[in-house]
Amino acid sequence: MTSSRAPLRLAIVDDYAVVVAGVSAFLAAERIDVVEIGASVPVITDVDVVLYDTFGQVQGTGVDLEDFVRDSGAKVVVYSWNLDPRLIHQAIAAGARGYLSKVLTGPQVVDALERVMRGEVVVRAGDMETSADGEGDWPGREAGLTPREAEVIALVTQGLTNQEIADRVYLGINTIKTYIRTAYRKMDVTRRSQAVLWGIAHGFQPDTLRSIDPALLVRPATPSRTPVP
Repeated sequence: MTSSRAPLRLAIVDDYAVVVAGVSAFLAAERIDVVEIGASVPVITDVDVVLYDTFGQVQGTGVDLEDFVRDSGAKVVVYSWNLDPRLIHQAIAAGARGYLSKVLTGPQVVDALERVMRGEVVVRAGDMETSADGEGDWPGREAGLTPREAEVIALVTQGLTNQEIADRVYLGINTIKTYIRTAYRKMDVTRRSQAVLWGIAHGFQPDTLRSIDPALLVRPATPSRTPVP
């Protein structure tokens, strides 16, 4: 039996066009209207949920989740490969209504978002990180970079040091170095300067464009019932 429920209205927030386009495509077959995608600036449409994709973004105490929604009343849900319990706690304490792993399937994501809309705080960690064959998209995927390797290279391209990357993504410095070494082999580079140039040439600089569907700027009005004379 086909569900008669109205689709969730979703805004996807991230600074990388390929990432938000990948999430949008991943959820296209589900009960979701993706109203707005683009750079990390306040959402300006009438949506139910803001899905904050953490790829290459500030995480933990450095992000103001309320800045994404302002007065819209939308609920913020974090969508991440990074499942460190400290990050999850900080996001929920900052007002996020959900924290979802990127290993979840489309139906699992929709189920979690619908639970959020019913008033629950939903944390779904899923399993460990998937390989480059996972859902969605990210810069460097065509070169074989895993999501975690790609995120580290995105931060390298942004000019962060290894220690700054470790602090941002809540991983040990040696783990960051391991991701960098494996990524460098796939990128066929040996030095950080080469990695930065490779990153710039392969879409690792944040995009500033924003995409909004003008047909969905305002939630469609619910037809009112007019009494029959």
